[in-house]
Amino acid sequence: MEILELESFLPYRLYRLADAVSREFSKVYSDRLGLSRPEWRTLSGLGQHGTMTATELGKQSAMHKTKVSRAVAELERRRWLTRTPDENDRRVEHLMLTKAGLAAYREMVPLAKAFERELINRMKLHQQAVLFDVIYSLERKGTPSPSSTI
Repeated sequence: MEILELESFLPYRLYRLADAVSREFSKVYSDRLGLSRPEWRTLSGLGQHGTMTATELGKQSAMHKTKVSRAVAELERRRWLTRTPDENDRRVEHLMLTKAGLAAYREMVPLAKAFERELINRMKLHQQAVLFDVIYSLERKGTPSPSSTI
């Protein structure tokens, strides 16, 4: 019987790496603003795009709709976002940051960029270039077919 060694299985390694980096960064916005990961992703999505629906936020942030819903409810409780019903479809709400939400977002942007710089600076210049090229290649091609895997 063939055995799959998770520790050397690329999709598992990529997941573990992404999760570790996400947990490390979560300390920044959790300590500073008391946000959970879904709340941070919601805040940053709205900060970047302005007005979005919950469905759009879910797609952009790769979050399940229940996580988006809970994050929206918490940010609304804090008065960091508002909901406006769509004129044509009352089932849809347009979400937008309030002044307080935008202030929180603006406070976090330089901290997020500093975290990213520190992460990138852990690598040599040639490693940075290779990493960004590899990420681009994997994102562009999507999930490989079984016949194209190593």
